[in-house]
Amino acid sequence: MKSLSDLLSAITVEEIIGSDSKEITSIECDSRKIKLGSLFVAVRGYNVDGHKFIPLVTLAGAAAIVCEELPERLESNVTYIRVANSAVALGYLASQWWGNPSRKLKLVGVTGTNGKTTTATLIYEMARLMGHKAGLLSTVCNYIEDEKVPATQTTPGALELNELLHRMVVAGCTYAAMEVSSHAAHQHRIAGLHFAGGIFSNLTRDHLDYHGTVDAYISAKKMFFDQLPKDAFALVNADDSHGMVMVQNTMAKVYTYSLRQQADFMTKIVESRLDGTLLSINSREVEVMFTGRFNAYNLTAVYGASTLLGWDADEVLVNMSKLVPVAGRFQTIHGANGVSAIVDYAHTPDALVNVLDTIRDVLSGTDGEIITVVGAGGNRDKGKRPQMAAESARRSNRVILTSDNPRDEVPEDIIHDMEAGLDEEMRRRTLSITDRREAIRTALMLAKSGDVVLVAGKGHENYQEVKGVKHHFDDRETVLEIFKSL
Repeated sequence: MKSLSDLLSAITVEEIIGSDSKEITSIECDSRKIKLGSLFVAVRGYNVDGHKFIPLVTLAGAAAIVCEELPERLESNVTYIRVANSAVALGYLASQWWGNPSRKLKLVGVTGTNGKTTTATLIYEMARLMGHKAGLLSTVCNYIEDEKVPATQTTPGALELNELLHRMVVAGCTYAAMEVSSHAAHQHRIAGLHFAGGIFSNLTRDHLDYHGTVDAYISAKKMFFDQLPKDAFALVNADDSHGMVMVQNTMAKVYTYSLRQQADFMTKIVESRLDGTLLSINSREVEVMFTGRFNAYNLTAVYGASTLLGWDADEVLVNMSKLVPVAGRFQTIHGANGVSAIVDYAHTPDALVNVLDTIRDVLSGTDGEIITVVGAGGNRDKGKRPQMAAESARRSNRVILTSDNPRDEVPEDIIHDMEAGLDEEMRRRTLSITDRREAIRTALMLAKSGDVVLVAGKGHENYQEVKGVKHHFDDRETVLEIFKSL
């Protein structure tokens, strides 16, 4: 329990009606979780406005309510706190409730369209290799040291987020890395958190089903850097045209990383293979178990963040050679027949370009061909569907369009949207197979020794979502099963 007055000291209150000398039993933004003595924060969500539930939560025993608009009827036994923005207030209240855990950790946030998961995960792994206890908040899974906590979304809500950070502190963690999605920044889920540093990877078209326009998407990403404190670092990809835009208004100390120009952290790819790469980072060579230009960017960001956190550069380089790829991120599986399959989360046109260009570079000078299996998610930005099909066809010898997570849409309709991006020559090299397992099987059967089959879009996911139901499906398991049967 916490006193209401103590909690309110963390936020800016515009008006308070009632007593603040109450003991609060919990903070909730979900009206269904209210119990006697709860503080309810009425947040205007993307689909639901919490203000509509104020009458219900008073009946359920809420002791106090934080809101942007006072209800018409005020209950005498309830304290009403009016604020400018309830979502922002929720972040600060959640931090206060859990003892401001982000200030007891060195927390690094990673944002961008692609590379968030890999970069955040590798910073977490690097911290542990450097001898520190650390936590991770990511799309794939959350970790409190060795404890695995299933992830339900890229960036949890403010209440869950602060509870996880608190558990990290209790477990003795001194460092944490987290993905910061554009949704999280826009919805103020990270309000009240203190970051030691922020990283920007890149920005391409994504999530326009939510943000509406590219400019709105950029603004959401930029919000994260606008809120960084002056004692933090902001590490941005200088090769991305949006890199310096992100830090135009930040108070943090700005650093850059690059593969193409002068920067604080510069990397060159010396040699690339399907099972690894020789990199030169700030003129120091290191062999890593990662492939591709996009991974070179991720690793440069990890190196930069590690040194900015104060870790010894020589030891960081040694530990970089020990890092392993994140599940479902350019994960290579070799078949006994000489065919290689790569499972990757690429689900945007730019991510597909990055992965396919990497495979093409590795296969350069050989007779190996590329067969790509790709779909697109339902109930998401339809504009990228034809682009994904076109980029796949441009960079592959054969393409098989299939189902991803259709959600509430008809899979064949999604595939039809993708086909619209293909010209006649591309169509001749493209098959459409709705059943994802059969699509993968067909690709692996068509491949010959030396070829590479890219299975794109789902990566680490172990399900397909159809009409609100998640059915078990794992691309990696499927590839291994089919390899064994060939």
